[in-house]
Formats: sequence, C-alpha cells, structure tokens
Amino acid sequence: MRTATTVSVLVLAAAGIGHAVVSSLNGGIDRVDPFKDMKNRPEPGHGMNVLLVGTDGRDRITPEERTAYRLGGAPCHCTDTMMIVHLSEDRGRASVVSLPRDSYAVVPSRRDPGTGRLLPAHPVKINAAYAEGGPQLTVRTVEHMTGVKIDHYLEVDFTSFMKTVDVLGGVEICTPSRLTDAYTGLDLSAGRHRLGGGEALQYVRSRHIDGAADLGRMQRQQRFLASLISEATSSGVLLNPVKFAGLTRTVLGSVRADGDLGPREMLDLGRAMRGFSPSSSEFATVPIRAAGLPVKGLGETVRWDGAKARELFDAIREDRPLSPAAGPRQVRVVEVAPQGIRVQVDNGTATPGLARRVDTALRSTGFRTTGTPRTAKEHDVRRTVILYDPHWNRSARSLAAALPGSELRAAPGRGAVLKVIAGSDFREVTRVRTKTAGAGGTDTVRGDQVACT
Repeated sequence: MRTATTVSVLVLAAAGIGHAVVSSLNGGIDRVDPFKDMKNRPEPGHGMNVLLVGTDGRDRITPEERTAYRLGGAPCHCTDTMMIVHLSEDRGRASVVSLPRDSYAVVPSRRDPGTGRLLPAHPVKINAAYAEGGPQLTVRTVEHMTGVKIDHYLEVDFTSFMKTVDVLGGVEICTPSRLTDAYTGLDLSAGRHRLGGGEALQYVRSRHIDGAADLGRMQRQQRFLASLISEATSSGVLLNPVKFAGLTRTVLGSVRADGDLGPREMLDLGRAMRGFSPSSSEFATVPIRAAGLPVKGLGETVRWDGAKARELFDAIREDRPLSPAAGPRQVRVVEVAPQGIRVQVDNGTATPGLARRVDTALRSTGFRTTGTPRTAKEHDVRRTVILYDPHWNRSARSLAAALPGSELRAAPGRGAVLKVIAGSDFREVTRVRTKTAGAGGTDTVRGDQVACT
C-alpha cells in the first residue's frame, strides 16, 4: 500500500510538472504563422516534417560572446542553415536532409502584404527567401522545390543554439584530424572534445576548414546533431520529466515556432521517442549536380540533381528510410565529398585532349572542375601529380582516391583550388563518395556512424 501511494504521488507530481511547464511556456514562445493563406500545397505524406532553420541573430549575442566566438559584423537577416527533419509515423526514425544555403531557387509569386501588388516569381539563393518574405516565403519556397509538405516550422538563432547545448552539459564530438578556421576562431586538435555552447557554435559555423566550404560545414552540422541525439538519449533526459521539462523550457523559450508546435507536442514527442538512439537517425544532403555555378545577380550557386533529389524527397513523403537496404556500391569512401572540391586540370603530356578528358571525367563524378583545362609547362609527366595547399589536405586525399597512383605534392599558398597535372599513367577516374549512398544516390549516414562511440 505504501508503494502504491508513493507511485501515485510521483505520477501526480510528474503530471503537475508537465502541466506547469505547458502553462508557463505556451505564453512565452515567440510565435509565427508560416502557413497563413498558403494554397496549392503538396499532398501530406506519412510522418511529420519540420522545417528547421538557423538564423544569424548575432545582434542578440553579448559583446563578450561576440569577441570570444568571432561574431563580428552585421547580421544578414537570412537563414544560415536549413534542414528538413522528418519523424517517421511510428516515431522510431528521424531523417534529416540538409538544403545548401546557396541552392538556386525560384520563389513563388505572391502578394505584397503592404501594397497588395502581385510580386512575380524570380530566382534567388534559397537562404535569401527569408530576407524577402520571412518564414512564410521560406516554407513556400521549400515546398515548391521539394514537393514535401511542411507540418511545423522551428527557427533557432545563435543564442538558443548555445543555450540548448549548455543545458545538456555540452556535446562530445570526435575529429579525425585538427580543425582550424581563422574566421570563426575554431581550433580543435584531433581526438575527442566536449564542446560548450559557444565552442559548438564555432564548430557548426566553420566553412573555411578546407575546400569543401558550405558542403563540409553541412557534414559537420550533421555530425553534431548525431552527437547531440546521442547525448540526449544516453543522459536519460528523455526519461526524466524534470530534466526534459528543463530542456523543453530552454529550447522553446528562445526560438520561433508555428502555433501548433508547443511544449505539449514536445513532451508527447519526448515520451514517444524514449527508445530513440543515434542509430535511429540518418542524415543526408540534397544530391547536387554542380556547385559554384555563377548566376548573374546571385553569384555562385548550387544546382540540385533533379532526378536524384526527387527520389530523396519521394522517400521522405512515403516515410521510407534514406539509408539503403543493399550493400555499399563499389566506390571508394573519402573524407570530403567531391562536390566540395575545386580542381584545375593541366595536360602534362604531349597527348592532345588529355586534360579535357580528365576534366570531363572528374566533373562527371561530382568534382567542381574549372571547365577550362590547360597545357602544363612540362610535357613529359609520367605520373599524375596533384598540387594542393596543406590547408586543403583532406580534399587532396579525397581527390587522390579518385586518381589512383597519383602523387600528392604540397604547394603552400596555392589556395582552395587543387591542380591536377595529368600524366601518361592516367586511365580513368574512380568514383568516390562519403560514407553510405542512400535514396537518390545521395550520401546518407546513420547517427551511430558519425557520433562518438
């Protein structure tokens, strides 16, 4: 009887805590209506789709934090990060798809909210949709491009990101090699590190570590999310009503969300996902046909691979895993995706057209070649040479994997563009990828493959 009484008291106390949290936070969440007056939306699929956007928000950072974490300059009032987070219908799997911020997009036509004038559809980089029309135009643009109906909208800025990491006691990440970025101040030695909120922000913002630029940054963001999931599940925060209430209070107390995503939904998800683990999550980036393509008025843009992207988003709509059921394809696994590696090809032999052939072969396998092959000063090169700046050593190793037998030769000060001097030994380019190719041929990894173990 004493045991039953004690259990009853604990249940009532937990229910009381949940009710108090719901009541106190519902009025404190910054609400936004990204779905107002939206028409001709995609058909709903199975499961739940959340559009997660990370905004600049450095104007809310303290002067001390701005100095410590290199957050100088004016905020861009745009989306720095954009992901579709799909939770399966049984809440047993989370699929996270990153949308490159420089993706070429066309914003749909709309009425100006102030004048009522019809604004025609026009091309932009996808992250600029937020600056033009806020969350509503952002959601419309993403739905238009992906065909995926967005159920909820969650906007996180620098402050809320750092608070979330800190309330978990930090997040552990693993780095196979030293990571440095002079722009953000990131400087991590190879190995394990427990990052607090400010250091974690440096880690996920860094895009000058190697030639992979924004694509490399997205991979690190995915690794960080996998580690964050590992931290939340292993620490028992999802099983503890008080701890989970504290996490909910921190997350929802400093974000913007749609009117239907609140503490009650977060608490329900927490209860549903108690059996969640890093292996229950998977991460992918929209398949890319080409990166760095110049567009007048927009600068360099990223173009999606239409057919493969459709396969990926079909899997999201149909609530299917992105990771393949079959074994891995016969390609070499590398650290940096070829789409993030810039290459200039020169002909180091007397064979006409060799540089053009190498350039075409590299581009067809995803590398960002200049498209303007040249003739090298040397005409008797036997072994293909790759010249690279040591700051881009990971990209160089990935390129060398695509050119078996090539010689890596450091060239300090060369910059982000690697040079290939094709030799007479060239036969073909070997296909490379990062981790596991999933739906649509995109690179997909599970959380347990990238989180610290």
